[in-house]
Amino acid sequence: MNDTILVLNGPNLNLLGKRQPEIYGHETLADAEALCRETAAGFGLRVDFRQSNAEHVLIESIHEFRTGSAGIVINAGAYTHTSVAILDALNTCEVPVIECHISNVHRREAFRHHSYVSLAATAVMAGFGTYGYALAIRHLAHIKSRDAA
Repeated sequence: MNDTILVLNGPNLNLLGKRQPEIYGHETLADAEALCRETAAGFGLRVDFRQSNAEHVLIESIHEFRTGSAGIVINAGAYTHTSVAILDALNTCEVPVIECHISNVHRREAFRHHSYVSLAATAVMAGFGTYGYALAIRHLAHIKSRDAA
């Protein structure tokens, strides 16, 4: 599993491309998944791509990948701003965690400016659209190669 990256998506991201395209763009979650797989493959890595609207499912996925994986890319959606439980799960991780947001959350409503996820994240991507997922995977590949040296 040490060559696998978990890409974890939270609530409402299943509606990507349909929900508020003026904010999130027209790419779908399937488009983001294809980009992640292509990017990871270029580094000899694999992706386990998941989405759930249920907080406990996200937490269970974090538990599954918290050790022995190449890392976690997480777009927790609205749970970013509300879930201490997801923060607690991320704090158990022994692998790098990259927080990823499609929109620039700092140009949006004030409640989106606070992130519980950031407290456990190695790095944060925001405002790059779905390309932020590719950047996050590239960074995890960089960390993995640096640590192997």
